[in-house]
Amino acid sequence: MLGVLTKGVLDDGRGKARVNLFRHKHEIESGRTSSIGGEILGFDSKSNMIQSTRRHHWEEITDKAAKVLSFVDLAGHEKYLKTTVSGMTGSAPEFAMLMVGANAGMIGMSKEHLALSLSLNIPVFVVITKIDRCPAHVLESTVKQLTRILKSKSCRKIPLFVETNRDVVITAQNFVSERLCPVFKVSNVTGQGLDLVRNFLNILPSLTQYDASQSFHFEINETYSVPFVGTVVNGVVKTGVIHVGDKVLLGPDYAGQFIVTTIKGIHRKRVPVPVAYAGQSVTFALKNVRRNNLRKGQVLLEYDKDAPLSALPKASKRFEAEILILYHSTTIKSNYQAMVHCGAVRQTARIITTTEQTILRTGDRAKVEFEFVKQPEYLNIGSRLIFREGRTKGVGKITKLL
Repeated sequence: MLGVLTKGVLDDGRGKARVNLFRHKHEIESGRTSSIGGEILGFDSKSNMIQSTRRHHWEEITDKAAKVLSFVDLAGHEKYLKTTVSGMTGSAPEFAMLMVGANAGMIGMSKEHLALSLSLNIPVFVVITKIDRCPAHVLESTVKQLTRILKSKSCRKIPLFVETNRDVVITAQNFVSERLCPVFKVSNVTGQGLDLVRNFLNILPSLTQYDASQSFHFEINETYSVPFVGTVVNGVVKTGVIHVGDKVLLGPDYAGQFIVTTIKGIHRKRVPVPVAYAGQSVTFALKNVRRNNLRKGQVLLEYDKDAPLSALPKASKRFEAEILILYHSTTIKSNYQAMVHCGAVRQTARIITTTEQTILRTGDRAKVEFEFVKQPEYLNIGSRLIFREGRTKGVGKITKLL
């Protein structure tokens, strides 16, 4: 789907369109995404999609575009669920595009990904693909099943099947504010329904409001070692503004300490830029930092050389959170361990105490105290978290740092 959307060429039904998006050899061989991929789609001021023939097409698109959409391509297979959860929490997407194969229907992992989007409050729209190779009665049963799931008590969405451009405008305008869930039926081989999806993406309004007036805060999602450049980190600027040459605090390390480093260069959409603002997904080249001292989940923060010791950032090993158990087959009590995802942070944590009741079951809400097993992390009060042990088990919000 993404290959056809962004490259403007139709698929051959044998996976031709997806080859350009894969990052690893094993992905091409198996046909499964296992890592977090990135693609962009640009529209000019007349709402035409910008086609690019060059290999380094990102620069061409960002030059000509009036609107640029960034896609974060996440894995669908159960084996790579931890990567998918990290992408959902760390990349801060504004919308989720849920892919459903017309011939397969809403299988187990599709439901899991839908639940993930709902628990993170990300608006979802559904694209049913492969309608060209699916018998009419199978497509009908897929649509019935999807409608039943979306209307169920746990989802409470109103599915709206988009057939015309008038539907596109109505759904895009009311998509965010209401409980609408637009559903598109497309074929990547014949091209049926693709124009409706493109038009919908073009007129979608941006959702999130980021604050550039606050102090700088950046979360690291990926680390790289680039020849002749050095250590490079990728992630999202949560708040503030940063320029090339500015000093920043990097941390926390395994002891919870922060070190000072300098930003040598900033790239956005693979193009060098002099400054990065809140809400942008960027890569920074860092000065005198070795890649093996970095890990995902660390942060870059504003550095003030005159700040007193009391004002320096603190990493937390323990925190309190209000949680809701989505599903657990038995009971949860003290010393229960699960993988916690909060923004770019991904680490095993142990429940130390539960306040209201000693034992938690599916559907329970409670205030609990978590403790990270390995090292402290930099957290913010009010951040949403997901914890899982295998499949997603619960969601919550950080209420207190201890």
